[in-house]
Amino acid sequence: MTAWQIAGFLLCVALATGAQRLTGFAMALVLLGLTSVFDLAPLPDVANVATVLSLANAAIVLRSSRKSLDWPMLRATVPGSVVGVVAGLALLGWLNANVVVMLRLLLGLIIIGCAIVVLMRAEPLPRRSSNTSFGFFGLLSGVLGGLFSASGPPLVYQFYRQPMDVDSLRDTLIAALAASSLLRLVIVLPTGQFSAGAMTLSLVALPLTMAITWWVQHHPPGWHRSTVLKLVCALLLVTGAGLVGPALHSIAGRFLG
Repeated sequence: MTAWQIAGFLLCVALATGAQRLTGFAMALVLLGLTSVFDLAPLPDVANVATVLSLANAAIVLRSSRKSLDWPMLRATVPGSVVGVVAGLALLGWLNANVVVMLRLLLGLIIIGCAIVVLMRAEPLPRRSSNTSFGFFGLLSGVLGGLFSASGPPLVYQFYRQPMDVDSLRDTLIAALAASSLLRLVIVLPTGQFSAGAMTLSLVALPLTMAITWWVQHHPPGWHRSTVLKLVCALLLVTGAGLVGPALHSIAGRFLG
């Protein structure tokens, strides 16, 4: 990577970390989307970097909030995530080896879909969802986590509909996403799917992510949460469109050319 590419990558990391700290879920989507639009690094490498950065972010946030975790909800969610992460990683390997343009198209569609889902205002449920429901959304989350290290949106939709206090929901969500990221890292490291390039990018980006996470935690901006969500979702929509458009053009060119 050139110096300009590294600088661009770190700028994407800064934006993604800020979005993650303010919303609780958007790091991987923003980082993957922006780096793909500007073609800064291979998608599998960026997904691995997002895994490492998400774990570092969670370690800082959860250090002082373990008492507020909802352990039954966490135990119901994580098994589905385990199966989903394995399936997502297998799908990522096949797509990256065979149809890279389809991988970009899939990422773009997922980013747009996630932005739309998050913008939808889900009414709180009258009672807590079943363990089967948490397992199902954990499975969906795991597939996205295995593919792109972007496991947040399905669980954001599921968790924030529960009749529970916001602090417990947020901290349990962060813990569930951290468990998915840790599993993904445990799988990719011994199987050789974590390249030297991803390791270098992780080492370069980690100090920046930890510094921004610490700063925002101790100096939170006075923005309304709904405003932050709308800004992040607008960024996701633009990024997703920037991926889908060229991918569809490339696919059309292959069939028509």
